Amino acid sequence: MRHFLPAIPTGLLHVREYATATLSRTVDSDPARGVTRAVDARMERQRILDDASRSFFFLMTEQAVRWRRANRHVMAAQCSHMAKVNRKPNVRLGIVPQPVEVAGAPMNVFVIYDDRLVTIELFSGEVVLRDPRDIIQQQNLFDLFWSNAITGDAATEFLFQVAGEFMRQRD
Repeated sequence: MRHFLPAIPTGLLHVREYATATLSRTVDSDPARGVTRAVDARMERQRILDDASRSFFFLMTEQAVRWRRANRHVMAAQCSHMAKVNRKPNVRLGIVPQPVEVAGAPMNVFVIYDDRLVTIELFSGEVVLRDPRDIIQQQNLFDLFWSNAITGDAATEFLFQVAGEFMRQRD
């Protein structure tokens, strides 16, 4: 699975408090949902990351890492958690730093499941792509952004650094 996350980390990478913040209503038109149930489901779903037969690539912009959706303590915990997840043998995390010049624009969250399925998330729903040409396009976009990302130990170090920056901030 290859996740492209230009604005916010995926639920597979959330700590409980961050998940609660992201699933809580932000505007009046947001649908009502059982936040506690949704957070519990999200936390349970993270067990998939322990399945060594699967590979996961999470590609985020620096903005997605830094966008403050919760208090500084939660944000620091979120960044530290992502750094630790990046140490799993079947997980690769990439972060496109803000100063890097990138030819493409990070428009939407998308997930490439395999060579047969891509989903693109919009504010109002999800688009499913199955046409091989569309899937190749999304794979090429992912590769473009990945080629501009910091990965491996550099990404882990960056996330711990950002966690420290959050802890030094004032509320």
